[in-house]
Amino acid sequence: MKAGIVGLPNVGKSTLFNCLSNAKAQSANYPFCTIEPNIGVVNVPDQRLIELEKIVKPERVLPATVEIVDIAGLVKGASKGEGLGNKFLANIRETDAIIHVLRCFDDDNITHVEGSVNPVRDKEIIDIELQLKDLDTVEKRIDKIKRKAKTGDKEGQKEYELLLKIKENLEKGLSVRAMDFTQENREKYINSYQLLTDKPVLYLCNVDEASLQTENDYVKAVKEAVKDESAEIMVLAAATEADIMELDTFEEQKMFLDDLGLDEPGINKLIRSVYKLLKQQTYFTAGVKEVRAWTIPIGATAPQAAGVIHSDFEKGFIRAEVISYDDYIKYGSEAKVKEAGKMRVEGKEYIVQDGDIMHFRFNV
Repeated sequence: MKAGIVGLPNVGKSTLFNCLSNAKAQSANYPFCTIEPNIGVVNVPDQRLIELEKIVKPERVLPATVEIVDIAGLVKGASKGEGLGNKFLANIRETDAIIHVLRCFDDDNITHVEGSVNPVRDKEIIDIELQLKDLDTVEKRIDKIKRKAKTGDKEGQKEYELLLKIKENLEKGLSVRAMDFTQENREKYINSYQLLTDKPVLYLCNVDEASLQTENDYVKAVKEAVKDESAEIMVLAAATEADIMELDTFEEQKMFLDDLGLDEPGINKLIRSVYKLLKQQTYFTAGVKEVRAWTIPIGATAPQAAGVIHSDFEKGFIRAEVISYDDYIKYGSEAKVKEAGKMRVEGKEYIVQDGDIMHFRFNV
């Protein structure tokens, strides 16, 4: 699962990506790597891992990770191939969610591609390009399915009518994520179209340091503009985050954050928000060799969770021994949890809960 950072040129995308790529791990033995110059694998900050580490004292700790892709800046006409349009749109199609960076600060030293600062206009420029590309995708699908629908094929007619509805709404400037679909239509048709404006989005208002505590007018305008969308909004100062990342020690970072009235770097909150946007959650395995966070989709069953470790675990799944995170912290060890009768044995139908600590029994 990966999230793409999008936006017009010079809105702070690269600064943000560099902050994410350089985000200090919670412990020196946490891994970080960059797959390519424009793709980073970023640790998901999770205080629960730190608490489990204190109790278990493992040889290593492995956090959950999320992929972040820095996508080339878009310009008007991208849907027609202008600038890096084709590459930009192809890269977005490969992501599972979008972090849409909007410039919400004034700085005469940083040129705006449109000549002035207006985040709502900037948002609409990108929205229109993505909607035009989706319109092109939908029209091509309509051409394919039209003949089938005209022969009286019921499935063909149903899809044809659905596509016409999507086309009509796109032409009105409505993104697909803001349209209502039945679960059946979404699973049967919509998901297969891979429409760009159907991807979950987080609007990131990139502000100056002075606007971190109080919303500036740009942020207020963005919130008003997206109030009817199914979208998340976050305020962050990318330049300030870059300054935080430059500090060498945790103590120096904490002093800097205290001066700003913040409890943690905004980057940490952003990473967690992206993880949530991707509809992911975490379960843990905890032993002396390692304490590890495993990423699974929300709603995953116990066998599916086991399969993340190894496919054989899912194929030969027998049962899962489960401890809630709160119980593990309360009793202080696996042995004491068992003594208190708080370890549960769950079967194949169990829906894993965020924070579960699990051990799997399997037979291949």
